[in-house]
Amino acid sequence: MRKKCTRRVLAMLLPLVLLLGGVGTLYPLRYQEIVNRYAEQYDLPPSLLYAVIRTESHFQEDAVSRVGAKGLMQLMDSTYEWIQTKIPGEAEPLSSIFEPEINIRCGAKVLDVLHDLFSEPETAIAAYNAGNGTVSKWLKDERYSADGKTLKDIPYTETAHYVERVVEAQKRYQELYHIQ
Repeated sequence: MRKKCTRRVLAMLLPLVLLLGGVGTLYPLRYQEIVNRYAEQYDLPPSLLYAVIRTESHFQEDAVSRVGAKGLMQLMDSTYEWIQTKIPGEAEPLSSIFEPEINIRCGAKVLDVLHDLFSEPETAIAAYNAGNGTVSKWLKDERYSADGKTLKDIPYTETAHYVERVVEAQKRYQELYHIQ
């Protein structure tokens, strides 16, 4: 009986805790100036950039994944070097990959390129995780796409979960902060 009462009280208090302090911890708005600048420059919803950063690195500037992706938006060295060829100006050295300004600019540009390649937002998000070549192959395969534009099934479990997490986080950012 006591456990039920405790659970009920916790269930009632959780929304209040989230409202008073947990929201900023669970869904932070760090790097607002940088995120807003590159969201506008690349015509991306700021909520998408926040969702990708939250999902990729949980806002840890020095994050390194088990496969070597780095920084806030978890860029592989090769992706970082490639995307800089798409950005006007002098390329930044690889040692700058952890700098928030540079990492967010490059990650936003990657998303911009992927949104140009793939008309469906969730397909572009899948490509951010699995790579555009992999997603292009899936779109040509009737098992995964009926129309060549939308993925009806994502064969990589990690990528399927990644897309779900990013989409969910983006919705939360939109709901909590009333941002695009």
